[in-house]
Amino acid sequence: MKHIVVLTGAGMSAESGIATFRDSGGLWEQYAIEDVATPEGFRRDPELVLNFYNERRKAAFDAKPNLGHIGLAEMEADYKISIITQNVDDLHERAGSTNVIHLHGELSKVRSTMDPSLIYTLTTDNSEIHMGDKCEKGSQLRPHIVWFGEAVPMIEKAMKVVQTADYLVVIGTSLNVYPAAGLLNYIEPGIPIFLIDPNEVKATQKGIHFIHKGASDGVAELRELLKF
Repeated sequence: MKHIVVLTGAGMSAESGIATFRDSGGLWEQYAIEDVATPEGFRRDPELVLNFYNERRKAAFDAKPNLGHIGLAEMEADYKISIITQNVDDLHERAGSTNVIHLHGELSKVRSTMDPSLIYTLTTDNSEIHMGDKCEKGSQLRPHIVWFGEAVPMIEKAMKVVQTADYLVVIGTSLNVYPAAGLLNYIEPGIPIFLIDPNEVKATQKGIHFIHKGASDGVAELRELLKF
């Protein structure tokens, strides 16, 4: 069974109504990165940060997987599919994908500020954390998100997965965010690369097959191309 590794970014979930960060009108035009997405910002104003992610979490829980998410999940019937996502929503899992690596953390989870191994899963009925919400060791809970300036714990696992790919598919990412963008450097020479994005994406690798469509239409075209 051929192994397809899929790297997804914000454009993957945009069709589901999840606000992007970097595009025009995105979240980074509304919020300062240093205020809501850094350890320093959390120390300075933890309540602001918690509220920011409470809003993001509610939006993610309210969103539904689009046809792109569903198409990737359906492909597991014919291929081994490994998804490496920069997204912090769980739309891939809710669509049915069974092998998902979250590089930047998960909105649906929170963790202890004292012990990062203490991770808790939130639900739609209990989707917010506030000041005073603590782990069993007594420390404040924080979003289970990789902030700017923090290590990316899953990057080494992602590198190993990319090295085993028979095909690499990139969907909805600008390839400007590292270390995720550097994953393309770990594919074996000659491995076909498909890049799905309605916008122009600057990529230095040769031989990329561009599909200038959104996630849903792009995944549908990819499935047709892989039949030949």
